[in-house]
Formats: sequence, C-alpha cells, structure tokens
Amino acid sequence: MYLDAAKKQEIFGQYGKSNTDTGSAESQIALFSYRISRLTEHMKQNRKDYSTERALTGLVGKRRALLNYLKARDIERYRAIVKALGLRK
Repeated sequence: MYLDAAKKQEIFGQYGKSNTDTGSAESQIALFSYRISRLTEHMKQNRKDYSTERALTGLVGKRRALLNYLKARDIERYRAIVKALGLRK
C-alpha cells in the first residue's frame, strides 16, 4: 500500500505542527498533494481508469478548497505551504 500510517505520520510531522496534527490545513494539503501525485502517475499508465480519474478530480477540488480557505484566513501560511510543496511555477 502506498500510503500507510508511517508515511502519513511523516507527512504530518513535516508539514503540520506534530506527527499527530491531522487537522491543520497545511497537513491536509500536503497529504492531498502526495495522493494527487501518486494518482497522477497511475493515470499516466492507465488512461482509461475513469473511477481513479474521478477520485483524482475530487482530491484536486478538495485541495483547492483548503488552499482558498488558507489564503483567506492567513496569507503567510498559504504562501509558506505553496512554496514548500512547489504548487505554483
């Protein structure tokens, strides 16, 4: 499995306040970004997997909503997470 408990704790520890910080916007955005990158690689190999394509679209929307929320609440945290994840070019 590509996303086990250890990998989640690593992501939460790196982008959240602690390893158990699963609720902060930054940690959720980081987790969604990891899942999106994995699903994108899957879609490159399996172009006709429409159920995965739908899940990928949903994840992108959830991440976008969290980014919009963070941008409206605290622009500095938004800029920091975008820079850390490399979401803008």
